[in-house]
This record gives sequence, structure tokens and C-alpha cells, in this order.
Amino acid sequence: MKKTIFFYFFFCLIISCSKDNEIDAISEDVSKNSLIVGYLPTWRFDLNKKIDYCKLTHLNIAFANPDANGKIIMPDISSIVSEAKNNNPNIIICISLAGGVLTNAQAKNWKNLIDNPGNVSGFVSNIVQYVLDNKIDGVDVDLEWDNVTSGYNNFVSKLHSELKKHSKTLTAALPATTRFNNISDETLRLFDLIHIMAYDFTGPWNPTNKGQHSSYLHAVQSIDFWIKTVGVSANKLTLGVPFYGYDFSNSNNVTAFTYSSMVSSNQNYADIDNVGSKFYNGRLTIKSKVKLASEKVGGIMIWELGQDSFGTFSLLKTIHNQFSQLGVKTTKLCQ
Repeated sequence: MKKTIFFYFFFCLIISCSKDNEIDAISEDVSKNSLIVGYLPTWRFDLNKKIDYCKLTHLNIAFANPDANGKIIMPDISSIVSEAKNNNPNIIICISLAGGVLTNAQAKNWKNLIDNPGNVSGFVSNIVQYVLDNKIDGVDVDLEWDNVTSGYNNFVSKLHSELKKHSKTLTAALPATTRFNNISDETLRLFDLIHIMAYDFTGPWNPTNKGQHSSYLHAVQSIDFWIKTVGVSANKLTLGVPFYGYDFSNSNNVTAFTYSSMVSSNQNYADIDNVGSKFYNGRLTIKSKVKLASEKVGGIMIWELGQDSFGTFSLLKTIHNQFSQLGVKTTKLCQ
């Protein structure tokens, strides 16, 4: 009897260990894959052929906005889609809606279209038709601050429902450590991905707060906020990194500049985070954020691709190579 009991427990132990190993293997496999999401705004379309689309898993083309009747206003994106797909057949391309800076007319259109229940269905239909007509893969919603109005939840719910009928994706860009009151938990669950805008902790709107607008600590705080405070699953999050900085040399006129401009002026600036009163992210900080993202969330998001230095000192190249060095799969291209 004792032998029987012994062998029974020994067998259970073996099975348990085997299952634990399977779980570990699954967890390890999941952790070995990450996303690289890049935004390309309309004012950078002329750089289309310079971008290494093979280093991206996702491309968000920004920004599309509606007219008063809900028609989508956007320059022709066919050359962007064609170039990206030719270089990376598996890339996921979304049209990004709204943006952080809207004109008064654009903000008024959004409010009228999503806060008035009678306008939502027609507006959503226009968005989905745009996706289908342009043969892209989904929609990214980048409504921010005062433009996240009372109709946001209903709008996202209907958009999600219609996109899923065509197996299309729905994502959102949301602030680093702010949860908008008008976004419900249910709505957050509808997004396939949430891109954390872990930057702009200071800038022209706060000229006396001179310093880094997107430090490594800011990245940690942002991830902790969305996982621990809001409760979003880590694998649904990407960590946003900036390809730009702010110049606080003149407190009366704080201005933005690109990473590319820093490297163009001096190659040694590629691996530091500030030159005098100009603060940005160099390659070393970007590498550290990639490592953080590989351990804590589903990947990296970039604002924005056109601000990069195309060549040896490219931050996109840095991100891609760092993931590879960590043994993390992204596009499996550009190796």
C-alpha cells in the first residue's frame, strides 16, 4: 500500500513538473515576441522611401479627421501602403484618427459626430469603408484630453463592432499617467492594443519646468500606471518613445526639435540625452527602454518615424537591433 501511494505521488509530481515546464515554455515563448509600432504623419509622407518598414510590425498613418458630415479627410495614402507592404508583407497598417492637436473646426466636428447618437453609425460606416477602400488593417483612435467627450464609449463600441465584422484591428493612443474620465473599463477592453504616450512630461506648455520630457523613470511610471493602477494587461500595452526633444534655451519660446537634427549637427550627440538646454532620447536611453518594454509590456511605439536619423545612428535601427540582441522576435525581417 505504501509503495502504491509512493508511486502515485511520484507520478503526480512528474506530471506537475511537466505541466510547469510547459507553462514556463509558453511564457518564455510569449516573452520572446514584441511589437514595434511606428507613426507616420502626413507631413512626413515625403520620407516614405527612407523608412525601413521591415523593422516595424505596425504602421499607424496619422492623422485622419472628419468633415462636418463625417467624411474622412486624409491625403492619398496609397504610396505609403504600397511601399510598406512591398517591404514588409506582414506589416499591420492602421489609419490613426484625430491627433493631439485639433483645430477648433475639427474638434467641433468630432463632438457633433460622436456625442450625437444619431450621427455615430453613419460616421463609423465611413471610417470602416475608408479602411476597406484603402486595403489597410484597422483603426487607431488618438482622441485626447478635451476631445474625449461623452460619446467616446459609444463611438468606440460601434467602431469595434463594425471593424470586427471584417476582422480588422482597433487600437488607441493614450497619455502616460492619465486616465480620461470618459473612457470606461469596458471600452479599454475593446482595444487590441493601447499605445502609452510616455513622453511630453514637460514642454512648451510648461516653460519653467526645464528638463527631460521622457526619461527612463517616466517610462517606468507610465507602465506601472497602466498595469497596476488602470489594470490593463501588459501584453496589450506598448511603450511610447520619442524621436524628438524640447529646447528650453529660451523660456519665452520653448521649441521642439528632431533627433535627426541633433545627429546632423554632431554624431557624438547620438548617445546622450541632452546638449545644454536641449533634451531628448539618445540611443543608450532608447536601448534601456527597449529592454524595459521587452520585460514589462508588449512592445515599443514610436512618435514619430520621420524624426529619425536615417542611417548609422537611426533610433529605429537601434530598437530593432536591441530587440534582436535580447533574443526577442519582432518582424523577423531586416536581419
